[in-house]
Amino acid sequence: MIDAGTCPVAAPRARVRRRFRIAGVVQGVGFRPFVYVTATALSLSGEVANDAAGVVVEVEGDATAVEAFAVALRHDAPPLAQVERVLASELPPRGGTGFVIAETRRAVTGRTLAGPDVATCDDCLRELADPADRRFRHPFISCTNCGPRFSVITALPYDRGTTTMAGFALCDDCAREYADPTDRRFHAQTIACHVCGPRLELVRPGQVPLRDEDALAATRSMLAAGGIVAVKGLGGYHLVCDAGDEAAVGELRHRKRRGDKPFAIMARDLATASALTRLGPGEHELLTSPRRPIVLLERRTDGATVAAAVAPRKPHLGVMLPYTPMHTLLLGLPDDADGPATLVMTSGNLGGEPIAYRDDDALERLAPLVDGWLWHDRPIAVPCDDSVARVVDGTELPLRRSRGYAPLPVALRSPVQPTLAVGADLKNTCCLGEDRYAWVSQHVGDMDDLATLDAFTGTESHLELLTGVRPQRLAADAHPGYRSGAWARNAAAGRPLRPVQHHHAHVASVLAEHGRDAGEPVIGVAFDGTGYGTDGAIWGGEVLLTEATGFRRYAHLAYVPLPGGDAAVDRPYRMALAHLHAAGVDWDADLPPVRACRDGEPRVLLHQLRTGFGCVPTSSMGRLFDAVASIADVRQVADYEAEAAIELEGLGYDLPAGEDRYAFELRAADTADVVADAAPLVRGVVADVRAGASQKLVAARFHAAVCDLVAVLAGRARDERGLGTVVLGGGVFQNALLLSAARRRLIADGFTVLVPHRLPPNDGGIALGQLLVATSG
Repeated sequence: MIDAGTCPVAAPRARVRRRFRIAGVVQGVGFRPFVYVTATALSLSGEVANDAAGVVVEVEGDATAVEAFAVALRHDAPPLAQVERVLASELPPRGGTGFVIAETRRAVTGRTLAGPDVATCDDCLRELADPADRRFRHPFISCTNCGPRFSVITALPYDRGTTTMAGFALCDDCAREYADPTDRRFHAQTIACHVCGPRLELVRPGQVPLRDEDALAATRSMLAAGGIVAVKGLGGYHLVCDAGDEAAVGELRHRKRRGDKPFAIMARDLATASALTRLGPGEHELLTSPRRPIVLLERRTDGATVAAAVAPRKPHLGVMLPYTPMHTLLLGLPDDADGPATLVMTSGNLGGEPIAYRDDDALERLAPLVDGWLWHDRPIAVPCDDSVARVVDGTELPLRRSRGYAPLPVALRSPVQPTLAVGADLKNTCCLGEDRYAWVSQHVGDMDDLATLDAFTGTESHLELLTGVRPQRLAADAHPGYRSGAWARNAAAGRPLRPVQHHHAHVASVLAEHGRDAGEPVIGVAFDGTGYGTDGAIWGGEVLLTEATGFRRYAHLAYVPLPGGDAAVDRPYRMALAHLHAAGVDWDADLPPVRACRDGEPRVLLHQLRTGFGCVPTSSMGRLFDAVASIADVRQVADYEAEAAIELEGLGYDLPAGEDRYAFELRAADTADVVADAAPLVRGVVADVRAGASQKLVAARFHAAVCDLVAVLAGRARDERGLGTVVLGGGVFQNALLLSAARRRLIADGFTVLVPHRLPPNDGGIALGQLLVATSG
């Protein structure tokens, strides 16, 4: 068997026959119609069929035509196809005329790759807005180039009977399109129309339900009048209101108990998004891509605005464009009456809960939050939240990888045994790996209640179903108290379970997505908020040197006490007081974190810090960000994870740090080769604050100091160990200001720099690193 991409040109013969096996994302993307059209255009006979491993094709005809067909398979595939491998084998000619599309073959072993949910294509959008088209204003219009995939698949191979469309019988017109190889909807498994469904319904307490166009019109009116509606999408429910209505957004924030955490918005079109935010070429491409993530964009101050309650005091907006025909209709076609041009689109849940995706669950759980439900009768096979990304130096940086991306695999450099990695407890995803593929699940959420654990179990089972991987071993975070680890121990059933250190997994995740092995010697910079260290401390400001047997800790931030555990995370002023104490700075009343304390709290905290009672040592860079934000009076109490750090980042863009920079003190210690003490930096921040320096100047100088630290530690490691590659990972590197500055500085210093680009730097990408470490060595 040979690779078709390098298949030698056969000597001219009267007739040849060749079989091609194509692996990758090749089902449900128009691949068989493409094969049919290509083969018939070249006057080849034969057949094409789906099987459990992908697509199999046999063609027969003139040798030159067969060679042209082989080239087309690899280079001219449909836009949504991802051809991973084409294998060709010679067969004896057997004659025959005509080319046919055969029935799916189910007896073949192997696997195909399921595709992600894809935004509505331009062809379908034109039909949606065309009064002469039979699918005019059909909320579920789709074709082989767009529409749901992952969220409707119940089994593979991908056929209508193995999706949640199985219960919708095709009308005569749809059946003809489905059976016509020249039609854009040939074997489009989610094909539908007004006749064959699915159907929309608006349900409101005490009112008669409305269907279809009446439901859409009434929902638009509710939103324009300030109502809040639960809207069923591809992978779950959104809570939706008019993003320009201050009262409606504030009410949604109150009902959802959202605090100040920003809402994502959906803009009617690119022009609307451009009026609200600044778009570069990278942001434009990402916003309009078939994946349609929420994109974090810089807010304009000179154009259109949304309600202040959408993203209080934040310099960025999370914006997405419509990705389903129902979204397009909600925001309005050109002939529709005026309605909201932007909608808040936030996950249908309360904080900490998984997204609601079943109708009965949404009706019960979302009742206190909404004034009505706009739902449809197509079931969702698996929940899948919106993806979130930003653009850094022209390149996509994922922040949450879910809809539009999952379940596309990451190609591994070396084959691995069937393995399940269960991820971490925050921003959880799981990962299955076998051979040279690793499949990272959609975003599950924070593992802090039974409902999320149940969602995790369902997600893992569905991923096994789609991939065919039956794990023989498991990997989990080394933290003894993680719920994900407890799930893995309960599920292991005698299979080996490998604990993996948190920050080692962060570094390995970036290595894996760049096609590197876990044992490749690199300098790994892992900055985050919390990770369990090998010494029982809370790590988070780490420089690791990877090696074939694992890693060694080269450098870290100096330990400071973490008073009260999670209480210090929720109240940055507590972390500031810990750093002030470690730096020898008295807690005078002129300092913002001292003023933020409750009555009697300083006395209790000082006792804790002096005695160590209720404290655990931490080297966390995330907590240092919190401390600096508090000392500069940016934020004293956080409503959500990393809020103080996010606001500090937002302030750091506008001013240069100048020559008067903060600095860390580097010294040797028993716990690593180098310890970076933040005490001089903290004293510098205090001096600037007391001198009346602006928050922006403090933020700029702090970011510059952290960037300097990365560069200096990398330089020392290179001088001592001869390493020339630096990996940047961990949740702190969601910070675009820091990531960009550190990357540019390291490249200028002659390093090869690897940064996340397919998976988030935060814990949403850590399962891939766990898998790579657990299957190495």
